[in-house]
Amino acid sequence: MLDYDKEAERYDALRGGEPRAEAAAAAVLGLVPEGARGLLDVACGTGIVTRLLAAGRDGMRVTGVDLTHGMVRRAAGRLPGAVVLGDSRRLPFRDAGFDAVSSVWLLHLLDGPEDVRAVVGECARVLRPGGVFVTTVDKAASHNVGSDIDAVLAGRPRTPATDAAEAVGRYAAEHGLRPAGRACFPGHGQGRSPRRALADLRRGWFVTLPPGEPLAERFAARLAELPDQDRPRPDPRFRLLAFRKG
Repeated sequence: MLDYDKEAERYDALRGGEPRAEAAAAAVLGLVPEGARGLLDVACGTGIVTRLLAAGRDGMRVTGVDLTHGMVRRAAGRLPGAVVLGDSRRLPFRDAGFDAVSSVWLLHLLDGPEDVRAVVGECARVLRPGGVFVTTVDKAASHNVGSDIDAVLAGRPRTPATDAAEAVGRYAAEHGLRPAGRACFPGHGQGRSPRRALADLRRGWFVTLPPGEPLAERFAARLAELPDQDRPRPDPRFRLLAFRKG
């Protein structure tokens, strides 16, 4: 697992920067009701998307929350006074305090189904009746664009996806949330080249391939043999699901 305190300084540059953030924010706002006056962005990270959510809807107050100090410091620089430190499994907010809640690229990072269920439950708790929860799902699958890099990595060990759309839908239903829409958006600038995929492997991006272990080295060698080492393959396309409370 990456250390997101250490990752905060270079997080945006390694993940598509403003173009990817703009696509994510536009897709989220497309699922948020026009009348929403308060939105909570859970696991807001560096605040690069959170700031665009605030700028993209006149009259909507946006609050960010994240678990790591490094990310909160970066986000607070983008939204002064609107970002707090907190655990998404125990959100530090009152019941029914927001018209909308978003979680972009969070659920896939959680340790297992119980943590995902807890986060979805907390997002439902802080929503007002009629409010909407918007979240990314199936993140790992979004990165599989059918490239030669994907073919090399297809045989790597995998952990069960914690953000599978079907499971997230079940957890949402348990907490009184019903399907309210879906969307996709491109991960601009995240199309990997073989050299970048190899660098990601070396820094622990693929959690089942710990850097330096023999299995990881075998995959590294295969990535190094691919042609066009610096040519990015197609960008991923991320999925969003929306759920309405009550």
